[in-house]
Amino acid sequence: MSSAPSSDRPANCVRVAAVGDVHIDENVLGRFRPALERIGEKADVLLLAGDLTRHGTGDEARCVATEFADLSVPVVAVLGNHDYHSDAQDEITKILEDSGITVLERSGVVFDCFGIRLGIAGAKGFGGGFAGRCGSEFGEPEMKAFIRHTRTIAEELGTALHDLDCDVRIALTHYAPTPETLLGEPLEIYPFLGSYLLGEVVDEVCPALAVHGHAHAGTERGVTPGGVHVRNVAHPVIKQAYSVYQIAGQPAAA
Repeated sequence: MSSAPSSDRPANCVRVAAVGDVHIDENVLGRFRPALERIGEKADVLLLAGDLTRHGTGDEARCVATEFADLSVPVVAVLGNHDYHSDAQDEITKILEDSGITVLERSGVVFDCFGIRLGIAGAKGFGGGFAGRCGSEFGEPEMKAFIRHTRTIAEELGTALHDLDCDVRIALTHYAPTPETLLGEPLEIYPFLGSYLLGEVVDEVCPALAVHGHAHAGTERGVTPGGVHVRNVAHPVIKQAYSVYQIAGQPAAA
């Protein structure tokens, strides 16, 4: 999707709007929409970093669709842990996709942004902790299954990132790939907020940006051990309808 650029639009860049943890239900329906009506003047795409609903129901997903569908830019989402709470994640995904919102889970999508091919690979992710203070595939079956689940998601996210045919790559998750954007959260819950395994696959591919949510008391800006810029866009962190990040890129050769 692309449209005619405004005269004040920066050249040779992609403008990425992002927010997560909006926790939409009927009680907050309409909170974000006024700021979204003219989003095309500020951004080329909108990323939703999970926890779109409060309790993970179909009715709440329809509220999300009302809030974020039919915008002037493509909308790409991953689900979060709240969206899985009622075991209706498949129904939520269908409701959002039927409204025109792209939902990624260990998959990717590419858009044409004024000649620059923007590729986004997304997954919910999972926990486990970070280097030096993390879980491992050792001991009880439950513990091994926990970390194996994170490893599988991370590896498949890495494959999706690698396979994007694009000029600029972005990794979109709900769980964090670095502890730097968790600063402000209690150390005791870091293992439930993200995993170094996500950071490892991000560093293998080196996208221009990694975006996540989940850590409501965390910090917006961080980097992975390999130097990839990471942004925590949980709404309680950015405290606005969305933040916009400009990423340099060159239009594809004709």
